[in-house]
Amino acid sequence: MAAANLLALLDDIATLMDDIATMSKVAAQKTAGVLGDDLAVNADQVQGVKADRELPVVWAVAKGSLLNKAILVPAALAISAFVPSLITVLLVLGGLYLCFEGAEKLLHKYLPHEDEIEAREARIEALSQGDVDMVAFEKDKIKGAIRTDFILSAEIIVIALGTVSDATLTTQIGVLVALSFAITLGVYGLVAALVKMDDVGLYMLRKSLTGTMNGFQRIVGRSLLVAAPALMKTLAVVGTVAMFLVGGGILTHSIGFLHHVTAWSISIVPSLPLVMSVLADGVVGIVAGAIIAVLVSFASKLKG
Repeated sequence: MAAANLLALLDDIATLMDDIATMSKVAAQKTAGVLGDDLAVNADQVQGVKADRELPVVWAVAKGSLLNKAILVPAALAISAFVPSLITVLLVLGGLYLCFEGAEKLLHKYLPHEDEIEAREARIEALSQGDVDMVAFEKDKIKGAIRTDFILSAEIIVIALGTVSDATLTTQIGVLVALSFAITLGVYGLVAALVKMDDVGLYMLRKSLTGTMNGFQRIVGRSLLVAAPALMKTLAVVGTVAMFLVGGGILTHSIGFLHHVTAWSISIVPSLPLVMSVLADGVVGIVAGAIIAVLVSFASKLKG
């Protein structure tokens, strides 16, 4: 009797794990677009960090990302169970924040103000002095990256929760936990690999002077050194664009009259519905971000 109960329990566990694995794959497919944006945004966040501090910064942000998901998973489950309408409100707030972040990046890049210039000069001075502790400079960057990760993680978890809404609570928890760990490991593992490309290229160039397969190592090393800065610049642009697209997409999917904007834009060129939908999301994201950035700047001046 005991053996039969044990076998039944093992069979239930195996079935549960199979359900979790299957639904996790479906949820990962549905969140693939946001995952790409997450990678681009987070790779951009480590720009300007000293080479020997890149991995510690990535690790710090990864730990913050895990903490974000540890908060978001139970919160999303509780909200979905008791106040499902609140999820939309939180998503809209998150979308507005992403749009604001994107607009702020553009403003700081093309319209730098005195505080931004002073911060840049302080960073350059700190980088030029080996005895200066860069941890203080990194704290703001890490905090900003974790805040942005919180918004992107929230959207990923909500999308994943929507794919398993009809499953049992145990399956929902299993899928969200498994997906959270897989996403954090995958995204920040790739970010770490991207930011160390130039170091690997330099190592291979040095190795080509004394090791075997010198020609191959030299070609690969030079290719990595050339590709690394180009890739990081590309990811910086993609990360900023992603903020507008993801934030605008949240707004157009969550707010009724903005959803009509997407429908209207698709009707203009019905043969390219995906392209027009993405363009509409981007335009909404840029406009929303610009409005919020102006309001925040105005409020900051009043406060000053």
